[in-house]
Amino acid sequence: MIGVGGLLFNRQNQVLLIKRNKPPSQGLWSVPGGKLEAGEGLTECCRREIREETGLDVNVLSLIAVVERRVENFHYVIVDFLVELRDECANTPCAASDVTEARWINLENLENYPLAAGLSEIIRRTAVRRNEGLLAPEDSATDFILPMDR
Repeated sequence: MIGVGGLLFNRQNQVLLIKRNKPPSQGLWSVPGGKLEAGEGLTECCRREIREETGLDVNVLSLIAVVERRVENFHYVIVDFLVELRDECANTPCAASDVTEARWINLENLENYPLAAGLSEIIRRTAVRRNEGLLAPEDSATDFILPMDR
């Protein structure tokens, strides 16, 4: 199965995390995200899942990680995107859908939250190198490649 996740940071250098209430990784903290639906694009799925799980509206900026997970009889390829709030004033998450909590977490407090496997490293690297992901060329909503100006 294909899944997506969205890493969202606020101006206070906090990351948005959700606590999952269904398998896989039930009870663990993760970034908002979920399964790609038939006929849906990756960025569409990312925006939908974040809206469904937290009520927040985002723009997708860049592709930052692709991971493969085989846990609890699930086999996922997860595509993680860096996202930004569409409206910086509308930044209060509200847990919905298949999550029990949604909150902003200080990066220095990540170790206090049981995170999904491998997520801590993805969050930490993305926080430091936010401008280095793969970007969609202006004429594409489906391709993510290295930017030309590096």
